Amino acid sequence: MNDTSARHRVRSVAATLAVALTLTLAAAAGCDNRREPSLPSVRDKLRESHIDGQPKIKIGVATTEPLMGELRNGAHAGFDVEIARYVASYLGYEGDQRIEWVSVTTEDRIPALQGGLVDLVVSSFSITEEREKLVSFAGPYFVTTQEVMVPTRLKDKIRTIEDLREPAYKVCTSGGSTTEAELAKHDVKALVVKEVGDCVKGIREGRYDAVSSDETILAGFLSLYPTEFEIVDMPFGTSELLGIGVPIGDPALRDLVAFALQKSYLAGRNGISSPWLTAYNRTLGPWLKAEKAQPQPLNVPDLVDFDDKAPTR
Repeated sequence: MNDTSARHRVRSVAATLAVALTLTLAAAAGCDNRREPSLPSVRDKLRESHIDGQPKIKIGVATTEPLMGELRNGAHAGFDVEIARYVASYLGYEGDQRIEWVSVTTEDRIPALQGGLVDLVVSSFSITEEREKLVSFAGPYFVTTQEVMVPTRLKDKIRTIEDLREPAYKVCTSGGSTTEAELAKHDVKALVVKEVGDCVKGIREGRYDAVSSDETILAGFLSLYPTEFEIVDMPFGTSELLGIGVPIGDPALRDLVAFALQKSYLAGRNGISSPWLTAYNRTLGPWLKAEKAQPQPLNVPDLVDFDDKAPTR
């Protein structure tokens, strides 16, 4: 082989290697482009949310619903309150000294979120399409049903939805609730008051004959007056999905709350005593007929957790 041929051979091999290298680099770049973007972390979401840097988190809860949300001897108690404490702790607000509890009625919940009076609402807040136009929800964290509670003197007379339609009976419910709308769908005329407790008081005073609300709320009042009332299972045909209300303009906070609820749900699925189960057994569990389990939260984001520890602030 002469010198000219050798030089030609070397240039040919070099060109081939260059092409191969170029193709390899292009393929590698293509692989990089196809890689999934890195997941956001819980800390990233906290920085995006409006609660970042707040010394306290403001949570709207009921104060007149036994077993769910009540003010007992100056302290907040109930299933909703326990769930709120768990979520607050996960977000870095450990202990009641880091929580500002705000009393909200059924009608107050949406305005309180919209007006910035609270950061979250945990108060028997049913998730509905209409409400989702006004506020965001994380959850559900509980599934309940609409029921009716009657005084024992009428337990054999009010057994069906048809009985509720009788003009002789005065049915009571709270304003702004899903129950109010459901009763109207079944042509049941209801007297609307501010809170379910007002209905219960009215029945005890002889002004009303029945009260309709979520089973969880009615169970609370049954626990106060176990010999005076009975809960009647009526086929309204709807399930109430209770969620945690979040301002509609803060998707990062909604994602964080959903992620916290998912952690509890997964703990329960893995046979670990979850925060949800602990809260349920302390409050509602002994008073509900059917055994309950935490439902799986919806639309939970994939996030990088911070080792199950609250962030340092």
